[in-house]
Amino acid sequence: MTSVVAHPVVDRHAYLADAPLRRGDRVRLVSPSGLGSAESLERAVGYYRDWGLDVVVGDHVLDPHPRAKYLAGPDETRRQDLVDAWLDPDADAVVCLRGGYGAMRLLDGIDWSAMRAAALRRDGRPKLLTGSSDITALHEAFRVHLDVPTLFCPMPANDVFRDSETIRADVHRGLFEPWGGREIVGPKTEVIAPGRASGRFTGGNLSLLAGALGAPESRAVPDGILFLEDIDEEAYRLDGFLLALLRSGRLAAASGIVLGSWHRCDQSDAVRALMIEYLADLGVPVLWEQGFGHDPDALSVPLNVDGVLDAAEDGIRLIVGEES
Repeated sequence: MTSVVAHPVVDRHAYLADAPLRRGDRVRLVSPSGLGSAESLERAVGYYRDWGLDVVVGDHVLDPHPRAKYLAGPDETRRQDLVDAWLDPDADAVVCLRGGYGAMRLLDGIDWSAMRAAALRRDGRPKLLTGSSDITALHEAFRVHLDVPTLFCPMPANDVFRDSETIRADVHRGLFEPWGGREIVGPKTEVIAPGRASGRFTGGNLSLLAGALGAPESRAVPDGILFLEDIDEEAYRLDGFLLALLRSGRLAAASGIVLGSWHRCDQSDAVRALMIEYLADLGVPVLWEQGFGHDPDALSVPLNVDGVLDAAEDGIRLIVGEES
């Protein structure tokens, strides 16, 4: 007889009114992508323990890959750490230590039915995934397969987490305060196309979204407010990524678009002009330089929750959760 895995009902808006974490909660640290150092791991553990959390480190986070220096160990061990962390019945959050490259390589080997069955903490609220950059691949997969809220935020083993008090304070706020009503607009934000939109917050790193096209996760094209950012890309490559999203229908499905940082990409004017060419005439509000992504003081953005974008020349509001 075939056994049936019971899938719990997940409230993806649980953290609009209730903070994701409390002191004493367990967080599991994993490295699904690039390899860090013992020093950066020690630093990351220290941050979260200082915040009063019970920190458990994945068994293989410092394992080297036999071939690829850019991977934190073989796919099998990186995947096992991720799955073990999520399946831990005492885990409240899974924190990715850093990005780089490699998370997408793990997705096809994950038993998503088992992951969905383990999506809730012991208190009945959804477990939380955090990370950014290459972790976009996991944010998208967790949205499609698990429908849990996730937090796109800087990662504790990266230098920016060490160097920016703003980042550490904002990540702490994203973990220990409710998300509902939060305004997430950076100091350099401008309006490319005015308007008002509401819907689910999705997206992340542009190159990762384009690279996932054709995968099962990309076939569930969500409507709502699409967040995009990238790092170290020339304008012609960004052009290709945007064209891929346009042809896939991802841009057409968006009710609004929020452009984050384009750190160390081509000249800012060239990137802005490219974004205007692709996005300004879609008939939806578009923001430029909202601040999430790879900015030295990058903002944290909740994903797979609803929010409101109100883009006007005389004022910009980007709010997590429905307006009261």
